[in-house]
Amino acid sequence: MSSVFIAGPASWNTLVVLDRLPEPVPHMQFAEDSWETLGGTSAGKALSLTALGRDVLLYSAGATDDAGMRVRTMLADAGVPTLWVDGPVTERHLNLMTRAGGRVSLYLASPPPTDGASDAAVEARMRASDVLVLDLAAEPLRLLPLARGTGRPIWVDVHDYDGEAEFHRPFLAAADAVFCNADRLDDPVAFLRSRVAAGASLAVCTLGADGAVAVDASGAVHRVEAVPVDVVDTNGAGDAFLAGVLDAHLSGAALPVALEAGARSASAALGSRHLHPLLDD
Repeated sequence: MSSVFIAGPASWNTLVVLDRLPEPVPHMQFAEDSWETLGGTSAGKALSLTALGRDVLLYSAGATDDAGMRVRTMLADAGVPTLWVDGPVTERHLNLMTRAGGRVSLYLASPPPTDGASDAAVEARMRASDVLVLDLAAEPLRLLPLARGTGRPIWVDVHDYDGEAEFHRPFLAAADAVFCNADRLDDPVAFLRSRVAAGASLAVCTLGADGAVAVDASGAVHRVEAVPVDVVDTNGAGDAFLAGVLDAHLSGAALPVALEAGARSASAALGSRHLHPLLDD
């Protein structure tokens, strides 16, 4: 079976549900709910691919502190194969959420890039994989030249990219497939077309409750509706969508079928208060 190498964040998150996102003035609000759980965009993709039966390896950096051990234990218990490199801190987020899906993510800690001491082992695992997914973080950014040197297709997820942020550009330049959401794009289809014109073979933008839109290598536009679901938490839905599309793509599915698989995968994440139902127990 085709395999996937994912490099990027696995974090420990505190989620706080509010009736509205805070205004930028001093004030007090009462939380409607709060909990702690595994987070991180790469962890979300790895969980969804594992649930789909895909051979996957998650490469991530983090400390062996209390938060870091919780992250590692939850991924191990969910059956996600991992390759860890020790860092000085574990990535931690505070996510302020609304029931309607609004979110402000505060990064409390984020690991710096490593010194590359493990690169030989990382490169070997990359070359043994069919697709590489490199997520937005310092260590995957450092690994981009190594990943490009393997000749393997690179998939990237630039999330709420605004079309201008400098940090995202090396990821976009390396990408064979680009995923994003429409939160900060005035014209998602125009952006997707620009990525295909720049050399990507696939560009996809998720549209929340309106589903997703994609542009293929020929420039054709494809759309898919969202799968109806009682939304519990929106964290991880975009990661699950990419995982569903990638899994179907590796199985030889045409793009419309792959987009439908992505929508089904996203609906599974939306029905859980964790990144994926694999963590519900």
